Amino acid sequence: MSTAIDNPLARLRQRPRDNAAVYTVLVIGGLLWAFPLISAVRQSVAHGGFGNYLTVLTGEFNQVSLIRAFGNSLVIAALHALFVCAVGAMAAYAFAKISFPGREALYHLVLIFLAVPAVAVIVPVYYITGQLGLFNSPLGVALPEAALTLPFAVLLLRNYANGIPDTIIEAARIDRAGHARIFWHIFLPAARPALVNLAALSVMWSLQDFVFPSLVLKNADTTTAAQAVQTIQSAFGPTPEQTSQYFAALVLLAVPAVVLVVAGLKFITQGITAGGNKE
Repeated sequence: MSTAIDNPLARLRQRPRDNAAVYTVLVIGGLLWAFPLISAVRQSVAHGGFGNYLTVLTGEFNQVSLIRAFGNSLVIAALHALFVCAVGAMAAYAFAKISFPGREALYHLVLIFLAVPAVAVIVPVYYITGQLGLFNSPLGVALPEAALTLPFAVLLLRNYANGIPDTIIEAARIDRAGHARIFWHIFLPAARPALVNLAALSVMWSLQDFVFPSLVLKNADTTTAAQAVQTIQSAFGPTPEQTSQYFAALVLLAVPAVVLVVAGLKFITQGITAGGNKE
């Protein structure tokens, strides 16, 4: 167990001058990050007040409804998170707790795909989506998003799985528990913080994705929140009132991601540090 002498952060907190400097840097950094959002909120109420938010929520702009766009984004994000957590958890358990020939080689091969950008798979995704008839479908967006997120999911969850003592797995095997039972009753409950973190990150990344929705979703009824930022722009004129309404729409489109990060901050930080220590 680390003491204040061994912990650099604890030693830093004992020095008031250094502690004040750290918090000053953090506050300045936080203000810089928050400035665009604060500026957008100010512009959104500059002409018309908070009524602009009601206007953009209840209206349609270039045949796009913000409420419907939110719903489309949430459906895609939920499917994305479900696929990533389900497949990533099974793969991580196999790579961490099941011995088979070529395990490490296959694991490192999966990690190589972390370097594959979304633009590199646009053509095959477009072709496969057409062959499967998934254009204008949430699955057509969620599946390629999940495919690109899975290598990160395997890395995160395997690191966490490595922190689960092998003695627990061996004891379950002695009690004649199979891998399916161990996975369901031991691994999943133990990996809950990492899974919540992974789900939160998957939803956040999906809400921000613009490439795959623009590639797959062509109808106005299927427009996502990320697409709506560009799609509705031409619907607002240069008048001060319409400019404020456009800023109100931008603020509303940013709200889901901000709320998600704030609500899941505890689990995100727990998941990032998961697997760092091994009992």
